[in-house]
Amino acid sequence: MYALVQAALERYFGLTVTRAFRDEEPIVVVRRRVGPAQARPHVSPTSRDALARLDGPAPCDAPRTPHMSPYNRPVNQEVFSAVAEALERGEPAALVTIVSTLGSTPQRVGAKMLVFGDGRIVGTIGGGCYENDAFWKARDAIASRRPQLVHYELSDDFAQETGLICGGQMDIYIEPIEPSPDLYIVGAGHVGYHLARLAGDVGFRVHIVDDREKFANSERFPGAVEVVVDDIPAWIARANLPPHAYVVIVTRGHTNDLEALRALAPLDLRYLGLIGSRAKVARIYEAITAEGLPAERLDRVHAPIGLDIGAVTPQEIAVSILAELIAVKHGKFSSRAADEISMRWAPPAPSPKP
Repeated sequence: MYALVQAALERYFGLTVTRAFRDEEPIVVVRRRVGPAQARPHVSPTSRDALARLDGPAPCDAPRTPHMSPYNRPVNQEVFSAVAEALERGEPAALVTIVSTLGSTPQRVGAKMLVFGDGRIVGTIGGGCYENDAFWKARDAIASRRPQLVHYELSDDFAQETGLICGGQMDIYIEPIEPSPDLYIVGAGHVGYHLARLAGDVGFRVHIVDDREKFANSERFPGAVEVVVDDIPAWIARANLPPHAYVVIVTRGHTNDLEALRALAPLDLRYLGLIGSRAKVARIYEAITAEGLPAERLDRVHAPIGLDIGAVTPQEIAVSILAELIAVKHGKFSSRAADEISMRWAPPAPSPKP
């Protein structure tokens, strides 16, 4: 029992526990560490097996004193710092928080764990099988962008798989953390100008890319987080665009659109759109597939770009593009109704052989 209490105090509250003698009677000395308490090690799992904690699940019902936090404060501080850093660099994640407990549980209300899409984690909600399950549910929440409230019974068969039979109950809340989405507008002409202004107003982080300094400058785009003047295909090759990025191709002509799409189509992006008529889109698709690009890489391109609202002027076209960006952001293109008002072109189906 002494060893269990010692481990819990040192692990959760950053205290040093030693045995001593006073007047020949054994006593226990508890001291606060001079430095910050050591947080649990980070684990970057690539599979379910890799998620198993180095030191196993936390002991059930770890003791507390009335004036101490019910969870590991240094670990949560680390989680909050990781959340801030993820938002700053624009990386989605999911925050897992214990919101209620009943009976004996390995961690208390308020314990947090941050999960990233590539499997990295910061913090802990106690380790063991149920944390593994919460990890995968958090990965799903990042993809679906939907929060979840999950209930665990720590006395059922689920807990017995790892020997963590605390007998308690626990609810966790999984909250997707979505930073302001990055929108790369390739082309700083009239449509790009109006789209940048509107997109910034609804929360997109706008990046402008063009090879003409006369158009791509901070005076025309004061709200952009980045204005790039460079050869467009060369810049795309160096940029390492993140998979959660939105990219809109609205350059000044057919050739520039073709070069930009050729560089962007092989990339995994949240959204890729191309301006132009259906006839222009068909010609560009034919040229790119003739070069050897698999046709399925073009299936996800929104072209002609925007929703079919009858837009004519550059301002109206910018509105139709932004409407499509917002629909994709909120997952509305999973429904048939939204897809029907998209202007996306698809090649005609081959005629059946006689």
